[in-house]
Amino acid sequence: MRAQPKASHYVNGSYLDDAQGAELASIHPATGEPIALLRAATPNVVELAMEAARAAQPAWARLKPVERGRILRRAADILRARNDELSQLETLDTGKPIQETTVADAASAADALEFFAGAIAVYNGEMVDLGGPFGYTRREPLGVCVGIGAWNYPIQVAGWKSAPALAMGNAMVFKPSENTPLSALALAEVYSEAGLPDGLFNVVQGYGDVGSALVSHPLTAKVSVTGSVPTGRKVLGLAGSQMKHATMELGGKSPLIVFDDADLENAIGGAMLGNFYSSGQVCSNGTRVFVQRGLHDRFLERLAARTKNIRIGDPFDPETQMGPLISKAQHEKVLAYIETGKSEGATLVCGGNVPSLQGFEGGFFVEPTVFSGVTDTMTIAREEIFGPVMSVLSFDEEDEVIARANGTEFGLAAGVFTRDLPRAHRVVREMQAGTCWINAYNLTPVELPFGGYKQSGIGRENALAALGHYSQVKSVYVETGDVESPY
Repeated sequence: MRAQPKASHYVNGSYLDDAQGAELASIHPATGEPIALLRAATPNVVELAMEAARAAQPAWARLKPVERGRILRRAADILRARNDELSQLETLDTGKPIQETTVADAASAADALEFFAGAIAVYNGEMVDLGGPFGYTRREPLGVCVGIGAWNYPIQVAGWKSAPALAMGNAMVFKPSENTPLSALALAEVYSEAGLPDGLFNVVQGYGDVGSALVSHPLTAKVSVTGSVPTGRKVLGLAGSQMKHATMELGGKSPLIVFDDADLENAIGGAMLGNFYSSGQVCSNGTRVFVQRGLHDRFLERLAARTKNIRIGDPFDPETQMGPLISKAQHEKVLAYIETGKSEGATLVCGGNVPSLQGFEGGFFVEPTVFSGVTDTMTIAREEIFGPVMSVLSFDEEDEVIARANGTEFGLAAGVFTRDLPRAHRVVREMQAGTCWINAYNLTPVELPFGGYKQSGIGRENALAALGHYSQVKSVYVETGDVESPY
């Protein structure tokens, strides 16, 4: 038990446990060994968390926005000061290499808190001149918001959801993934230390039944989910049946298009980042890499050479570039997709095996894997794998690749590599995707909205757009003259 928290839940500014809750073990993915044992929230814990949020929210909403922002800014500073400690906790819980968590997890949450701390002071309604009378709009909080997190970026997702919610004057009850329960508790402690009033950010652990209880609770005004498309459909159906606001940041099968004139090394670097970072467990990954035929063979040869040099191993070793998958179930799922790729006729260029790592025999490792000769109808080109498996497809013409890239139910992200910038902008304009990159991939600064088209979700995380999704608009008409009435 190397990371046992004080208790399973954080409610109303204090740790809380209920021995009646189902056991919930946090497993270190590199060894398969438990590092903490928690308990899922009982109905009583859920009720306590929701009531704490309800009671705390009105006074918080009445504060000047800049005063709310000061607390978020202090929390951002604490996150940065504790980045090493929080990165180690995240590596322990997720198995991601320490070289990744140091720059991409707590640091990203801090960026979100800092951004919304400043943005909220100038996020206002509008004044409308009506030729004598006038009107104005107010941006008002929704009330109690529920956040449901994912296991690939636990503290980042908790920060991305809680920062705009709190900045806007809402309270939040947050349920981390049952696979990664630990860092949200650390974030709750940071918020309390920064001066956030009790009850405004509560953490409850649990499985799907706890998530359903939170979404369906009468006090819930909005739910924000990061997860798979099947999970999102269920949650959105439940929230929609009760007319609740919802943001869904879901999965993808994103295209990355490489034209003949692209810088070869940059394009390969982008493709590797878009498939192998975090062991491929990133929703926006560009797992369908379309390479124009004139560059295809050189791209594939160099890609294989660079992929074979990726260092897999102990995630706490600063030199390690790839860690394990999150769980045994995910490990088995990814290996099954690799076998399906082989059986359906794709060519295995490199990887595809379970590496032998001394001292980590129980870990959930998979080699970074590249398939070529992939066609649009193959399973590995249609379904989200969520592992380090890249499919390389060839194409000839621009119009052709646009149609093929858009030929999916997903629409989270897309990327284009080319030196021809007019073409890059032309292609991006045609992409049915909410987040696009030109000559880069998987960079998600908090200043830009993040979210998907089609089945990849609704609503947006980050940027001013997120404040819109955590608020509602009130219109006010102000008469400056007499009331004209026929009665």
